[in-house]
Amino acid sequence: MLRSNVSRIDPKRRNLDHRKKQFAEAAYKDIDYPHRLNFYSTPPTADITIEQFEQWAIDRLRILAELEACSFRNKTPAETASHMKPLLDKYLPLDTNSSSSSQLFAQRQKDHYSHFILRLAFASTEDLRRRFTRVETMLFRMRLNTDDGRERAAFINSLNLDWDTVSDEERRELAAELAATASFGQKKGGGGASAGGYEEENQQTWCKVDWTRVPELVEQRRVFLRQGYAYVPAREQQAMVVSEFSSRLERQLELTARALPRLDEDDRLTPILAHLSKNFITPDASYVGTSSAISSADISARNIDTLVANHHFPACMSHLHRTLRRDAHLKHYGRLQYTLFLKGIGLNLEECLLFWRQSFNKITDDTFNKEYRYNVRHTYGDVGGDSNRRGGGYSPYSCQKILTEHPPGPGEAHGCPYRHFNMENLQTLLQQGMGVTERGVLNGVKEDKEKQKFHMACNRVFEHLHKEELKKAKDDGIMTAAQLETIVHPNEYFKRSYLLKNMGKMSGQGGDVKMES
Repeated sequence: MLRSNVSRIDPKRRNLDHRKKQFAEAAYKDIDYPHRLNFYSTPPTADITIEQFEQWAIDRLRILAELEACSFRNKTPAETASHMKPLLDKYLPLDTNSSSSSQLFAQRQKDHYSHFILRLAFASTEDLRRRFTRVETMLFRMRLNTDDGRERAAFINSLNLDWDTVSDEERRELAAELAATASFGQKKGGGGASAGGYEEENQQTWCKVDWTRVPELVEQRRVFLRQGYAYVPAREQQAMVVSEFSSRLERQLELTARALPRLDEDDRLTPILAHLSKNFITPDASYVGTSSAISSADISARNIDTLVANHHFPACMSHLHRTLRRDAHLKHYGRLQYTLFLKGIGLNLEECLLFWRQSFNKITDDTFNKEYRYNVRHTYGDVGGDSNRRGGGYSPYSCQKILTEHPPGPGEAHGCPYRHFNMENLQTLLQQGMGVTERGVLNGVKEDKEKQKFHMACNRVFEHLHKEELKKAKDDGIMTAAQLETIVHPNEYFKRSYLLKNMGKMSGQGGDVKMES
């Protein structure tokens, strides 16, 4: 049990601990889980074993990590729910009240405790807090959507959320304004909703909140805005519950982060919490250093141009290479993004220095050594602090990092073309730089970009450029469906492309062609 050894504590402290224990036991007896869903507003206070502490956290971590992987691979909500169901049933089951299961309390207790254990583990840094909030919100949304209708309504009513219910008179006024707006849109040639649709809206229960509380619904134009309020119909109120869950969790994690330095934790818990946070890795975290490089591939400064010409580089790296060849220079973030990619595909430090020196052909050796050489060595972990050298330098950037950090400014070439280019420039890059001329593919990329499905656009181009090799690999059974999931890392793009293009040449070299899932 998670208790202190009271034999070494003075009598006053022992009495205090005894009172705390009595309070905890009383609270434990009063704990009730009337609903399947939980906003996790009340921390647990009862004792659990160290084995439960660790195992419950690990089980929940499995679920959160898999949810994040689904997000990276752009699975739809339906696909994610289907993929997650067997995992949830195995590691974190949560039955409804109507199921009459004898395990309801045990399931909900595990869900309650495991959330707070991981909250302790992931409150230490802003990045961990952000990721934890995102995946916990995904889990809550999935459970909310699959909950029994009556139980879901009872849960929402129990939250006492600060919503103003719209009166019948105000609802009629609102419906009249909506109908007038639709009529105006039809006269202007727009596609307004039918009058029947507004009569249906008028029968719903509406609520109104400050519009800043529902930014997603405002962005998607799924609410009516009037005098600073968002009027939300019943069918959209689930989104408000999810938004409230997310905002509350963000605030609670910040409070937890402030309290962490003052917590007098059991010495046995600290390493467990540290281990949990370190193992909350992103789905692309396997691309560290040169560990993902292809051992039998000839990667050197002299053949980088050939690798680009053979379409082994994704659009982001192809653009960086073309810009480097055109200008004989890249700005800082472009150099960093490209150097890490080259490092990840297997270009060693000596060859990388040679590559950059030959590419920067408008400057002297002295200028290169003074201004650029050290940065390349530091990226590889050859110089710098002890931790940098021990860790082998920096890891290649994932798609997620490229998409979300350091957007390119004027004169910069880094970033993701599918996100940061306008459509005209993106089509020019795809057509002239990568040989994508098929109109159907270009139209598909345009649709993906408009829907902000940048991973899907990149994978669409990859499948077009490698369609013959992909067909052969599938027909010959070289790759499974799991090994052809959505690419979420530029180095994964290169590795898969290189192996596909060299299947015949590499088939007798120790099975290197076999893809890692």
